[in-house]
Amino acid sequence: MTTLLSTIQAPDQLAERSLTELEQLAQEIREAIIGQIMQTGGHLAPNLGVVELTIALHRAFDFSHDRLLFDVGHQCYPHKLLTGRLGLLGKLRTREGMAGFPEPSESDYDLFRVGHAGTGVSTAVGMALGDKVQGQGFHSTDNPQGRRAVTIVGDASVVNGLAMEGLNAAGTLDRQLLVVLNDNGKSISEPQGSIAQRLADQDPLAHDWFRAFGLDVVGPVDGHDLAALEEALADVSQRDRPVLLHVKTVKGKGLEAAEQDATTFHSPKPFKLDGCRVEVSKGGRSFTAAAADGLIEIMERDPRVVVATSAMPTGTGVDKVEERFPERTFDTGICESHALTQMAGMAKAGLRPFFCVYSTFLQRAFDQAFQEVSLQGLAVRLCLDRAGVVGGDGAVHHGFCDVALLRSLPNAALMAAIDEPSLHAALELMRGYDAGLSAVRYPRDSVSERLGEAPPFRLGQARNLTPKVRTPDVAVLAYGPCALSALDAAEQLKGEMSVGVWDARFAKPLDKGLIRKLLASRRPVVTIEDHARIGGFGSAVLEFAQQAGLDASRVVRLG
Repeated sequence: MTTLLSTIQAPDQLAERSLTELEQLAQEIREAIIGQIMQTGGHLAPNLGVVELTIALHRAFDFSHDRLLFDVGHQCYPHKLLTGRLGLLGKLRTREGMAGFPEPSESDYDLFRVGHAGTGVSTAVGMALGDKVQGQGFHSTDNPQGRRAVTIVGDASVVNGLAMEGLNAAGTLDRQLLVVLNDNGKSISEPQGSIAQRLADQDPLAHDWFRAFGLDVVGPVDGHDLAALEEALADVSQRDRPVLLHVKTVKGKGLEAAEQDATTFHSPKPFKLDGCRVEVSKGGRSFTAAAADGLIEIMERDPRVVVATSAMPTGTGVDKVEERFPERTFDTGICESHALTQMAGMAKAGLRPFFCVYSTFLQRAFDQAFQEVSLQGLAVRLCLDRAGVVGGDGAVHHGFCDVALLRSLPNAALMAAIDEPSLHAALELMRGYDAGLSAVRYPRDSVSERLGEAPPFRLGQARNLTPKVRTPDVAVLAYGPCALSALDAAEQLKGEMSVGVWDARFAKPLDKGLIRKLLASRRPVVTIEDHARIGGFGSAVLEFAQQAGLDASRVVRLG
């Protein structure tokens, strides 16, 4: 049976459809997204909530000509299905299929790769100004064929500092710009901060806040009422000034389980539906869960330990910590820079703060790691989840440069865990490390039980995982869980060569005595890490060798 969705190859085909057909199309889009995510996992609730809004936007604008910028890219699935990519949905979040975030290499309708929140207003302002400078900007009378600019902001990303900077610039424009505020009352978890609360309370001061930036405010409009959306868009699309359109939506719309628990169904693993019952696939025990339990354990022993996250309590395990210690746990919302600076203030006040954040999102707070933490000689502790390659979320979420960034900071102690016992041992060292910033990185993966208990972490000391190999033909220095893969390789090579494997544990400070010994033996040394080679652990080894006058010609870096 041919579906209406399968006939839509480009958005201009929506113009000829009736309201009844568009409502049918919305239902088919939801069914397609739910059906696929049941098989592969992916961002579910955010996309189910923006179906009618996306259809209405593509009817009101021509985004082959006009500009559409996403603020949080995980709302893009309906947009992709309306722009000719239904055939890619079956391989969602794979190299051969549809990326989980906007991807310009897929389609000209995707202008930016977007995975970090807060950027949409600023990129829209930039494109609006760029078009104006080139005489291509829309004006209702002077240039009605010009390009219009639209950005969709949602999942509470409007409270991000960069979003506010963008709004501040948007209000100065003397041309059309539309900011669509998709207000679903949610972040990834619960929204944080006073603006989110005022929007939830329908406080008029929330609209006044946007007006103070210089934007007209229209709405709120029911984001699931196509007729109401089209009427509002017909108005705001013709205004020659910046406008904020406030749209109220239900995150997870169309799937009762997602509507009732949008946090769990924000980006679920594959799941099954059995009537009203939902069964989500479960993997092994995760590093995230192990980190949460480790933090709870040290918080029980040390009343000075506090924990924070930036809108990611479920993703980082901080929700579990909060259940046990609500007064010592903080969710700042999507505000990584503020969170790290807040942690610096708490350290200055005499506490021992831990900031749980994805490696990729730490990039947004590097200036604070330098200025407010390192330069002050303060001890803030970073739990870097999703370090390394993260799979289906793709390039926008890979955590591949935290070592390179943090290695430059004076007195920083940088660690990697290979399993749960080593993670807990690293957390314990960090708890008592007051000389500067410290960090432990760990992947989006299940923990291995292969090695059992781990010896305590000692600053700048690696761990020999193959003590029975006295004079190895090849030495492997592995930073992070790839040490376990190195052990597998060493086992496979038995009989051909002997391989010694060390869990490096530290990228800073290095185990200099071990490196000296290995390089002096003139055996091949292989460094392995789930991080960019530039600036990573292997680079640190080469830098030390050069400074110490050691021959590093036999060092091979993998990363």
